[in-house]
Amino acid sequence: MIVILKKEATDAQMQDFVRQWKEKGYGVHISRGEEMTVLGLLGDTTKLDTETVAANPIVESVKRVTAPYKMAGRAFHPDDSVIMVGEGNNAVSFGDGIVPVIAGPCSVETEEQVVEIARAVKKSGARLLRGGAFKPRTSPYSFQGLGEKGLEFLKTAKKETGLPIVTELMDLRQLKYFDDVDLIQIGARNMQNFDLLKEMGKVKKPILLKRGMAATVKEFLMSAEYIMASGNENVILCERGIRTFDTYTRNCLDVSIVPYLKKVSHLPIIIDPSHACGLRWMVPTLAKSAVAAGCDGLIIEVHNNPEKALCDGEQSLHPAEFDELMKVLPKIVAIDNRKM
Repeated sequence: MIVILKKEATDAQMQDFVRQWKEKGYGVHISRGEEMTVLGLLGDTTKLDTETVAANPIVESVKRVTAPYKMAGRAFHPDDSVIMVGEGNNAVSFGDGIVPVIAGPCSVETEEQVVEIARAVKKSGARLLRGGAFKPRTSPYSFQGLGEKGLEFLKTAKKETGLPIVTELMDLRQLKYFDDVDLIQIGARNMQNFDLLKEMGKVKKPILLKRGMAATVKEFLMSAEYIMASGNENVILCERGIRTFDTYTRNCLDVSIVPYLKKVSHLPIIIDPSHACGLRWMVPTLAKSAVAAGCDGLIIEVHNNPEKALCDGEQSLHPAEFDELMKVLPKIVAIDNRKM
């Protein structure tokens, strides 16, 4: 249930109203917009009489919300959320008309490798550095990442370039190594690891949540809801392609999710064209289409020697190819009066 307050309602009146509902056992989410203040009542509101709620003198109107994703839905939060990643002069915003690009290798292999790539992608205009230290792989015999050592190499690259770092957390036991990570990625295979999602609601860092390879949009948003309902509203959604019946690409990029999520959710949505297709030559085209569709950012795999990469080299751009793409994207972004 959402409660829209009158413009003349004071902070003291609102806090008193919130306190009353919390004492009754309901959670209350407060969203302050330019035009209105919206309170979302969380819990079993089916037995609540809307007329009784509306009788309070500071209430403008009351509406029931049928969508199961309350906090991730736009009804509770009419204005777009802006998620900040990083600190100080290197902080990057998602959701405010700026379209940042996250770039880097699928896996961190050596310190020299990740530093060299970080310098190259920053020079081309990337705003954040991605790199896998803990890697979920289909085969137990494939390279699983360098673990803690890989995170140390990422930290070195961060110090060298200033780029905030993005890397995947697979298990809560790894969290103790993530103090210097700016954006924690929850991968597609863990999108419905609900215990892990709940714990991400307790951390004080923004979360990049990837859509599962067979997840519906509703399931995707409900996973975001787990994080938000547990206390962390700084969630960035990421479409990385879904599994279909065809095999000509690794996955199928669902570009249509961008306008749909823009309508039903306030959370930023970014696109991963690398995992979506699995083919290097297709990545630039998919990146352009994603930006044209209105996404709030991109995450692209870049490797200085893709042919010898330990993981996903076939979908990683050469630094020179990434640089060419970054010269084109600002022109597409500018069509909608946005910037990179």
